[in-house]
Amino acid sequence: MGLATNLTAVVTAMNSIMYRINGLMFLLVGLTVVILVYLAEAQMTGLFHEYLANDAHGVRGITGVEGLTMGMPEQVFLASVHRSLIWVGIAILVAGFAASYALSRSITVPLRKLATAVGQIEKGDFDHRVAVNSGDEVGQLAGAINRMNQALNQNNRLRQRLLADVAHELKTPLAVIQGNLEGMLEGVIELNQKQLHSLYDETLHLNRLIRDLRDLSLAEAGQLFLEKRPTDINQIIIKAVHMLAPLAEEKAILLSHSLQSIPEIQVDAARTNQILYNLLTNALRYTGEQGRVAVSTAVARQGKQAYIKIEVADNGSGISAEDLPFIFHHFYRSDQSRDRKSGGSGIGLAIVKQLVELQGGTIEVTSQLGKGSTFAVFLPIGA
Repeated sequence: MGLATNLTAVVTAMNSIMYRINGLMFLLVGLTVVILVYLAEAQMTGLFHEYLANDAHGVRGITGVEGLTMGMPEQVFLASVHRSLIWVGIAILVAGFAASYALSRSITVPLRKLATAVGQIEKGDFDHRVAVNSGDEVGQLAGAINRMNQALNQNNRLRQRLLADVAHELKTPLAVIQGNLEGMLEGVIELNQKQLHSLYDETLHLNRLIRDLRDLSLAEAGQLFLEKRPTDINQIIIKAVHMLAPLAEEKAILLSHSLQSIPEIQVDAARTNQILYNLLTNALRYTGEQGRVAVSTAVARQGKQAYIKIEVADNGSGISAEDLPFIFHHFYRSDQSRDRKSGGSGIGLAIVKQLVELQGGTIEVTSQLGKGSTFAVFLPIGA
């Protein structure tokens, strides 16, 4: 077992980038040095023999050196030159090996740190960060891993918050239903129409919440079925405004619409009505008495694509700049003190965003705290 482990470690080490870079560089430098030393020695010996031959005959160009013998000084000189070439070759090999080792470490050490960081992410440690010390490809990879880790950390927190919020939202109506039923069974609460209506309202809320969660999960998975057909968006807006008029009258809110002539587009009428209903309900909820909520339509262009632009504007409480990037997240409320009755379930805008994007559109929001918000939905024409 120990031998197998040692062999595995040896094979892993041999497959290391550091060893491969060092081996390749050493091989290239060694081969270059051997060739250069060989050529230098051959050239030096040949030229030295030619020099002796010319010196002996006193005539340039004589290449025949038969019978020529070198004395001790000449042999010592050539031996010295040979030793110098060998030492130069060794020095070049050592310098090449040191350079290749430094180069390989500059690559492999950051890669090992990246591997360690990925291992920590795999274990669920999303707070681990890799130091970015260069702007090269390795540094860019480290930056990408840090950004991925940050996104995973945020998604993990959102997932944990989502589970807690779902549990809380489901627990509240179930607790009300359970408490009332227990009271009725024990005779503490009188069984009458008022109590039954209250329980019925809680079951409606529970069923609506479960349906919204199901639609949201299907939309995010791209599995929500849409029945697209030519639809007049203005007619959907008129019906939605008419349906919510009593709610607006209760708060003395002026609910109006300004509709331009727009073409029919291919959308799911029921899901588009759900988009408008959620946006209008959200606007009415956060607009005080004597406030205004207005819906408008127009044709807008972004590049070569034409869109139907639907705007829902109010002069309500508005959204702070810190909360604005998160309003389409699940169960997000800018005012955390709000409960489900004053602030809704917190998934209406998340559903709106998913339904708009499923139909090929986009949604934008602009808001100023204390002055109101404007949601703009863009649905493509001819898609």
